[in-house]
Amino acid sequence: MKTHTIAIVKTSSPNIVKFESDHFLTEHQNFEFNNIDEASNSQLARELFYLPFVKKIYISGNFVAIEKYNIVDWETIETDVADQIKDFLNSGKAVVDNDIASKKVAVTVYAESTPNPSVMKFVANKKLVDSIFEFKNIDDAKISPLATKLFHFPFVKEVFVDENYVSINKYDLAEWNDIANDLREEIRNFIAEGNTIIDVTIEKPQKEVAPEINLNIDELDDVSTEIVNVLNEYIKPAVASDGGNIMFQSYDETTKEVKVILQGACSGCPSSTVTLKNGIEATLKEMIPGKINSVIAINA
Repeated sequence: MKTHTIAIVKTSSPNIVKFESDHFLTEHQNFEFNNIDEASNSQLARELFYLPFVKKIYISGNFVAIEKYNIVDWETIETDVADQIKDFLNSGKAVVDNDIASKKVAVTVYAESTPNPSVMKFVANKKLVDSIFEFKNIDDAKISPLATKLFHFPFVKEVFVDENYVSINKYDLAEWNDIANDLREEIRNFIAEGNTIIDVTIEKPQKEVAPEINLNIDELDDVSTEIVNVLNEYIKPAVASDGGNIMFQSYDETTKEVKVILQGACSGCPSSTVTLKNGIEATLKEMIPGKINSVIAINA
């Protein structure tokens, strides 16, 4: 029986620590568990989820990566967690039940058109990510095995991933009628096999994540806060249904100009100007009277 030693390795995220063994734990497979219910095929993950600070668990290659809630600091708990993982591994128990893991998840994916003729939305029947990710090219996509795989199709221009869907922006060299089914099956099979959508242990440029994730509402002026609230409550759900996203960028109190960033299907969409003026701008003017003159998309 192998004897494991565990090294504690910091990552680019302050909430995630990797616990690396000197032996492989899985056979060329990656596993991501968001809660104890998802960890039915891993006794190690289930035991770790009983720790109250554990938010997510990733098992891949020779390491276990754990994302924690902000209720404790890693410095006070990482040694105990490393010891727990080492004791489990040295007990000889299987890290992952391969009989269960090999069974494909019942996943369905359907293709949905968007107002942007260059973008198709592929919607899954399960949650894919917790945050928004936009990849403009294969170099941007190093943190996403799924996006990287999709970029190997020569007609894929950009990939946008939100909660339960993937939006793909294509080049004009192919028609959706010819490629949509292939992309849908590629995405469905990738998800069904339990592959990692986003590898959070890989360091990523900040631009790859939607900036509003780090937006501090407390630091905004009153009007900007109102704008963000209106966008989140009234605009974003409609935009997401079309396979895109809108983000608050800035508000100029003097000109009363709002700048936003469009992502996914909304970026480069022929109807985005109409949407901005007749939809977003009109809504903001109605709900925040006297404070809005215009809305501009800085990347439209």
